[in-house]
Amino acid sequence: MTDTATRTALVDDVRTALEACGVDLSVVGGDARVSSPITGEPLVGARLDTVADIDAAIGRAAEAFPAWRDTPAPLRGQLVKRWGELLTEHKVHLATLVTAEVGKTPSEALGEVQEMIDIADLAVGQSRQLFGKTMPSERPGHRLQEVWHPLGVVGVISAFNFPVAVYAWNTALALVCGDTVVWKPADVTRLSAIAVDALLARAVAESGAPKGIHQLLLTDADGSRKLVEDPRVALVSATGSVRMGREVGPVVAARFGRTLLELGGNNGAIVAPSADLDLALRGVVFAAAGTAGQRCTTLRRLFVHSSVADQLTKRVVAAYESLQVGDPREEGVLVGPLVNQRSYEAQQAALSAAQEQGGTVLAGGDRELADVHPDAYYVRPAIVSMPEQTAIVHEETFAPILYVMTYDDLDEAIALHNAVPQGLSSAIFTSDQGEAERFLSSAGSDCGIANVNIGTSGAEIGGAFGGEKETGGGRESGSDAWKAYMRPSTQTVNYSGQLPLAQGVTFI
Repeated sequence: MTDTATRTALVDDVRTALEACGVDLSVVGGDARVSSPITGEPLVGARLDTVADIDAAIGRAAEAFPAWRDTPAPLRGQLVKRWGELLTEHKVHLATLVTAEVGKTPSEALGEVQEMIDIADLAVGQSRQLFGKTMPSERPGHRLQEVWHPLGVVGVISAFNFPVAVYAWNTALALVCGDTVVWKPADVTRLSAIAVDALLARAVAESGAPKGIHQLLLTDADGSRKLVEDPRVALVSATGSVRMGREVGPVVAARFGRTLLELGGNNGAIVAPSADLDLALRGVVFAAAGTAGQRCTTLRRLFVHSSVADQLTKRVVAAYESLQVGDPREEGVLVGPLVNQRSYEAQQAALSAAQEQGGTVLAGGDRELADVHPDAYYVRPAIVSMPEQTAIVHEETFAPILYVMTYDDLDEAIALHNAVPQGLSSAIFTSDQGEAERFLSSAGSDCGIANVNIGTSGAEIGGAFGGEKETGGGRESGSDAWKAYMRPSTQTVNYSGQLPLAQGVTFI
């Protein structure tokens, strides 16, 4: 297919998917063009919201909150259930948009939409399990309890690499918790956001929920700042870079709001001498090269025991050289494009720095298909052998670079693993139970996610997702992550007819 034909087919696919999701294309059209990393060419335009639009959207969410807060949680769950059904019905259409805007392979795009469906399922069950606690009171005839209440308006700022899944992690739970949501998607993924929002609007209409409970903001960084600064927004959940988190956190803290931050990764894995190398190979290559290295859980640092380092490294290099790079919609392609030129330039700068710091590029790093798609940035994932964990290895470059280092002692490997500022996801490949348990212990990985014999990518909905240190400390998705969207109320009920004071205090 020629480049022109590819662009035409992309636009046609996008328009078809939008219309199938109930989007009025006459409303979508605007001057803010969304481009596809597959070709680098524009897809469909979008109209940006003004400052007045942003203020009004937050106002609608705030006005809808009291009615939604007082709606029984199981009924709120029915709205999310209907939304999940619509997501299932339009799974392929949404995946088409994700592929067009992000450059993911169809398999990965479908997997991302499946995450939305899964979190909707989890949230429906959670709507009947917003559990508090009853604690023993030290005073006779008293009941001491903890109850969770809806928080308010939740602002969600999502990143380009998972344009719809992370939004759903937040929104499905926030809605069943009784909150209203205002969403600011990434600039490059506005079309998938419009489609997802249209499906949620349909679910709201069919369930009879207040219209204002979800709002979509199509805006730039200045518009995001308005969302972050607004005192009507009780919680800002932001996914992005550490730099972005450093800007968002203090602004929200200054007005005593709450934040849920999902920031940098720079994830590491250890391959022990007892590891199943066939299994480790598969886990490493997917985690490092999947989604063209543009996952927050992408594997970027690999520590291999010196006794198996040469053997495993040669196999990883061979696997990298066999990966098919290209248009993600083509059969057999596993690595699509980088999102834009800036990402490509960041990768090249990191590779140059690594070589200046003693590293050797073992494979990859070259741009491909520039003659076919001059405005798109396809690169072969790179492997760099490093003599030690230098300054560039401590940084997270959001592109497919895997730094490989050796170790001789597990404690040494764990120390190297934990030495970076980020703390999202981690893994160890080993057949030694003692090594596995040490890695999982408090003396092991300092990350929010720690895996044994699987890679750093591919978290499931049931567990909380998030990390420590510069990753931000937030938790989304499963487990007790729902508590971030609610406020606890400690309550004491006196049914004794007397008034004993706590701690034995006497007064009147």
